[in-house]
Amino acid sequence: MNNSKNTANYNLAQLMVTAAAREIADDEVVFVGMRLPLLGFLLAKSTHAPGAIGVYELGIVRDTPAPAPLMTMGDLPNLCRAQWLADTADAMGLLQQGAVDLSFIGGAQVDRYGNLNTSYIGGIDTVETRLPGSGGACDLACLARRHIIVMSHEKRRFVPRVDYITSPGFGHGCGWREKMGLPRGGPSTVITTLGVLRFDPDSAEMILSSIHPGVTIAQVRHNTGWSLQVAPDLARTPEPTARELKMIRQFDPEGYWTGSA
Repeated sequence: MNNSKNTANYNLAQLMVTAAAREIADDEVVFVGMRLPLLGFLLAKSTHAPGAIGVYELGIVRDTPAPAPLMTMGDLPNLCRAQWLADTADAMGLLQQGAVDLSFIGGAQVDRYGNLNTSYIGGIDTVETRLPGSGGACDLACLARRHIIVMSHEKRRFVPRVDYITSPGFGHGCGWREKMGLPRGGPSTVITTLGVLRFDPDSAEMILSSIHPGVTIAQVRHNTGWSLQVAPDLARTPEPTARELKMIRQFDPEGYWTGSA
């Protein structure tokens, strides 16, 4: 991921962390994930969403921030005074019960309807590259009340149709999830290295909602494998505030996930 600076005060990764944090509402139960979403949850918890609950796939549930910086969800500070220390099956059980409001997912490919591929480039019959597979990502995409996709914005990743659906978005369009028996959820937001995208309620197709500072619509479209629609009220992604940047640097003091700024 490109961590080049957009201004003298913050870099791209820090901008994406703040965008992720702002998707979290107070008192929501969040299946946190790793890398930038891990920092995004900590930022939200420490600013506008103090009542948010963090669920980690190892089976950790926290209602308070970890007492020290984390590089991974399994670091010992994340276990200290956790609300619940269980296992992965228990964490997945919360999803099955419908208790998780929001989850974060990434992928190698995403298409216009938010379907994600982390299994096979080239498809299952003509495999070019075998990817890590689902892990718990399919569960998150199917069972959380909504999920947010975080990934690099490149044409080879943003494709008209994924080679294999590992984690379903809206399938072929509006109404597909209901036909497939998925009782809840779907992607709500896609946070990328170029902007923030959301989904049209009528077509279920991804649309460009905001672009990051210094990015043009032409750049986004050039890096998207289909004719991307742009919201009529297209915005510029809000920059991190001084307070948010201070918190991010406390959570990631060595720049392990966000680099240096």
